[in-house]
Amino acid sequence: MSNDPNSRNERRKRWFQSHPELAVKPSMKRRDPGHDYRGVAIYMVTLCIEGRRPLLGTLCPPDDHHAQPWIKLSELGRQVKQAWLELPRFHPEVKLLAFQPMPDHIHGIIHVTRPMTRHLGHVILGFKKGCHDAYGANGLWEEGYNDRILRGAGQLDRWFKYLDDNPRRLWIKHNNPQLFTTHTGITIGTTPVTVMGNWFLLDFPDKVNVKCSRSLTDDEIEAQCLRFLTIASRGAVLVSPCISPGEKEVMARAFQAGYPIIILIENGFAPMQKPSGRQFDACAQGRLLIIAPWPHHDDRRRITRAQCLFLNDLARHISDGNWRTT
Repeated sequence: MSNDPNSRNERRKRWFQSHPELAVKPSMKRRDPGHDYRGVAIYMVTLCIEGRRPLLGTLCPPDDHHAQPWIKLSELGRQVKQAWLELPRFHPEVKLLAFQPMPDHIHGIIHVTRPMTRHLGHVILGFKKGCHDAYGANGLWEEGYNDRILRGAGQLDRWFKYLDDNPRRLWIKHNNPQLFTTHTGITIGTTPVTVMGNWFLLDFPDKVNVKCSRSLTDDEIEAQCLRFLTIASRGAVLVSPCISPGEKEVMARAFQAGYPIIILIENGFAPMQKPSGRQFDACAQGRLLIIAPWPHHDDRRRITRAQCLFLNDLARHISDGNWRTT
């Protein structure tokens, strides 16, 4: 595969990195069946308090000692942090790289430096037990945990930034809750949909459907990018399901340039799903709306021609203003 950053494959890769909701996600707590959880690896793990109760601390605004929003730990939160820090004492193969407590969950980055005799889940189970002892009862944590496995260059640095940015993101969510939750009660054409983001973008008077043939050459895609971004610079909202390479490239550049966009997706929203990365900030700024006409699914599915035509038809209805609340 070409390493040319301007090749279509590389542009497509950047698009999906910037728009993770367009990639099919696995279940939040499913292990990777092809991975050896006893071997050397780096993981980001997430554990949630049962019922998402805010037992570990309080979200606080910036102050004289904190430039960003921060978490003031409760007594239980301090004990949970201590239990985390003691993991290498019981599992010397483990090195702790980062820890970010939040009011109702924690994130941590673990480096397994040499093969273990037990599964990673055994390490997490021991940590949970120590926390239950501090809590004085079982039932502190939800069953299971989520893990992400380090696989690519630059991923670890992105994890560090993500953990460090969690309090700021939560502060934004608390102050703009309508931008980070799913909404129903909207019908496009005759189709009820679920949306996430700034649904007032549907009210913009000038919405333009981005539709590009799959057969466009690279030069023709460049011309379409210039055409549509010029339209966006004049105040239009671009709308697309981002199916063809040209549509993906136009919308990726519009997103990067900071223009408001509406995207339609095949896979619906999972429970507790929220925008990530740059999409989070785009939602906070009110310049992104994501629309899903179908429910979420965990399995990988190739989008069908019928679905492509259906999403294109929804994009046309949106650009024509053919939508309503119900």
